[in-house]
Amino acid sequence: MVSSELISTLQGLSRADKFYVMQVLLSDLAQQETDLIQPDQSYPVWPPYDADEAADTMLKVLQAAKQDSE
Repeated sequence: MVSSELISTLQGLSRADKFYVMQVLLSDLAQQETDLIQPDQSYPVWPPYDADEAADTMLKVLQAAKQDSE
């Protein structure tokens, strides 16, 4: 949980400092993402074969989105 004191401090920063804090946090998040995938490991990949129900659902969603945009 983020403390209200931290939020208050961040809100008081200059625009440049806020961007710097964002850059640090995003770099940290990106590093955590790369740590999820380890070298010399195998990871299962789900193939879309025999996924007729999923394909039908996706088609319905795309058709609904197309109708909403018209």
